[in-house]
Amino acid sequence: MGRLNLEEVNPHLRGGRVENHLGKTTPSSPDRDLNLNLPVLGGLAQHDWRNAPLYDINSKLEELIQSNPDKKLHYVALRGTVKAIGSPIKSLNSSNVSGVVQKLSIKEHVITRSTAGFWSEQERTIQEVYNCVPFVLQSSSGGTKIEILDALAADILDLDTIADRYEPSALGVMDHVWGFFTGVRQRGLQSTEELLREGTILTGIGELTSTSTGGTTDGLKLQPPSDGTPFYLTTLPISSLIRRLDDQRRTYRSVFIAYMARVLTVIFGGVGLVLLGMMTRRWWKERERLRVAEQAKRQLEQTRKERRRRVRETNLPEYQLCVVCRQNPREMIILPCGHVCVCEDCSEGIANLCPVCRTKITNKTAAYLS
Repeated sequence: MGRLNLEEVNPHLRGGRVENHLGKTTPSSPDRDLNLNLPVLGGLAQHDWRNAPLYDINSKLEELIQSNPDKKLHYVALRGTVKAIGSPIKSLNSSNVSGVVQKLSIKEHVITRSTAGFWSEQERTIQEVYNCVPFVLQSSSGGTKIEILDALAADILDLDTIADRYEPSALGVMDHVWGFFTGVRQRGLQSTEELLREGTILTGIGELTSTSTGGTTDGLKLQPPSDGTPFYLTTLPISSLIRRLDDQRRTYRSVFIAYMARVLTVIFGGVGLVLLGMMTRRWWKERERLRVAEQAKRQLEQTRKERRRRVRETNLPEYQLCVVCRQNPREMIILPCGHVCVCEDCSEGIANLCPVCRTKITNKTAAYLS
């Protein structure tokens, strides 16, 4: 498979950052395409950023800040043109393009097999390189300039895609066999260059401060708010940014609701299984109790029958024998007719009519004959 290398442009540039994500696999999903940023949405819930006033970049900003005791405006929106302080960053893929913030990334596309046996496409970030040079937002006349501090800390930082190349992997037969057994098949490498170009009209929302110590870094500066309010650097106007964040918030809410529905389904499913298990256990114990009680009752009845059989008299006259079995003595009186005609054993099988007169039986009781 071809090897791609990332070259960091001018490692002495301020704000240069390299991030390696070897071994970190993230599945492809529409949420990433929507740039769903959970910290941003969390900040939206705490701060009413829509009330940030929009100021024109002109000399009146300095006067406005100087009128405040702490020499800052806590949350403002500014819109101006991007201009590098010093030499800008040259694009690696387009020599006539330059900018102030550059992002170079390499992603590996793979197909992985899940535990259920299904294959799904995933991507893994191998390396990310950020290069940043100091830059300002300036008005169209080029007079007043506002330096942007810590641009890489912005919750939203819009970059233009300069190049996006995909190089498929050249896999042999052994690679396919090995991928089948390991559950991971390589598909290719994707290299991307993104850039915040010079001359871009940029909207910055953050904390505006002013320094006047007599140094070279004096002037107006837009930076991340100290109270944790979201910091935005976007090419969209305020109205479009509002729609974008509202869409993201709705998407996040839908994802959150779906996630909570799954969690609640698992919780209630688990509770249902526990309750079902408890009810099944209780039913089984009751069933065993009834079975043991029935078995004990049958054993007791059998013992009682055996005891009666041993104490019964033998060689009885025929008129004292049961009219059903003709073996045991007559032991039960049938009511209401009053016939003493069956033994206790046979009386258990006679429930409706008297075997002598065919009268309906209402009760049976023991009879003692002398």
